[in-house]
Amino acid sequence: MSQAFKLPDLGEGIHEGEVVSVMVSAGDRVSEGQPILEVETDKASVQIPSPYTGVVKETRVKPGDIVKVGHVMIVFGDGKEVAVESTDGTTKAADTTHESKATPKRGDGPVPASPATRKLARELGIELRLVTPSGPAGLVTAEDVRAFAQEVARSSQAPPAEAPSASSLEVRANGTSDALAPSATPIATPAVPPLPDFGRWGSVERVPLRSVRRATAAHMALAWSQVPHVNHQDLVDITRLEQFRKRQAPAVEARDGKLTLTVFVLKAAVAALKAYPRFNSSLDMERQEIVQKQYYHLGVAVDSERGLIVPVIRDVDRKSILELSLELKQTAERTRSGQLALEEMQGGTFTITNIGALGGTGFAPIVNYPEVAILGMGRARWQPVVLGDQDQYEIVPRLMMPLVLAFDHRVLDGADAARFTRAIVQALENPDDLWLSI
Repeated sequence: MSQAFKLPDLGEGIHEGEVVSVMVSAGDRVSEGQPILEVETDKASVQIPSPYTGVVKETRVKPGDIVKVGHVMIVFGDGKEVAVESTDGTTKAADTTHESKATPKRGDGPVPASPATRKLARELGIELRLVTPSGPAGLVTAEDVRAFAQEVARSSQAPPAEAPSASSLEVRANGTSDALAPSATPIATPAVPPLPDFGRWGSVERVPLRSVRRATAAHMALAWSQVPHVNHQDLVDITRLEQFRKRQAPAVEARDGKLTLTVFVLKAAVAALKAYPRFNSSLDMERQEIVQKQYYHLGVAVDSERGLIVPVIRDVDRKSILELSLELKQTAERTRSGQLALEEMQGGTFTITNIGALGGTGFAPIVNYPEVAILGMGRARWQPVVLGDQDQYEIVPRLMMPLVLAFDHRVLDGADAARFTRAIVQALENPDDLWLSI
């Protein structure tokens, strides 16, 4: 009897992955728990063990394939399949694998769909029962919902709006008017036009959008579409902090750690998050609530050959500078080597990204949705700084580092951002005060 092995659910919100390698071939005998596939999904590379003990009857995927949860990847047999004669006279093992190809009829029960797909349908105003499913056993996928939304947008022919009459402009007691009130008919999102044929103007090369780049593209598009971004910038004098870092770095390196400026910013950010807890939150639009977290799990963006990956350092408030120096170095190394587990990138409350080593004068990062803020560190430079007041001052060289805070304007305002950033600046400019907060 044959058994079909499908891509399992690898975690909340994970719907597909790219096959990196297939470790077995038809005819191989495998044991339960033996690694048979490597799949990269949502920035994590995962080895999938065999759920069966038996013989590989058929492999249905190859490296580079994009597979969805529920997709049949390998068919196993027990070695006792009955041989049957095909129409061409050859014999082959009878396939006893049972797969539902028909779309089940929709009754009054719930439509099969993941929580993320349901949330997407709510955001787009789509009734799931109207969507044709493409997933196994009638599962409606996020791609099904998006395709349906695009079809609705293309087919909608809204009549021209009538000009408001004088009576319709009457201002209500709450300060709004009928002319400014939300329309009862939702505005259809314009369909994305097809790309032109770039080959008309010269030779082109098409590179598949896969693995980390594919996941990053989807997540950044989601973040940019959901979060109204505002950026606040400031400068921090890290002259004293850099002197301390250089003095202590050899002792930390002797313990296999790395004392970087990011480590200090992690601690300064936690102090600011405790003082201004709304930056450590997420916005639940469905329930009209701001979810303020009582824990401090900070994401740190890591540049790797596979793309930008954001591992999460947990409980930063409970760890010392030395502990963070060790953990951040080890985490960055495992991230770049592709050994990071999926759960190590989940549960973040605030993100820090540092492009200082790469140069540039500044940048505007995108909030790591569903967080509400992200702090960017630029390249520190020696600059002439005026110290004192207009009556008595001096110009001295100071090591200045630019900071940029991107935040969700639905949850936070510019004044909040200014206070939050100044709290970080003051902590970094006064290392003695920062040590007292550790």
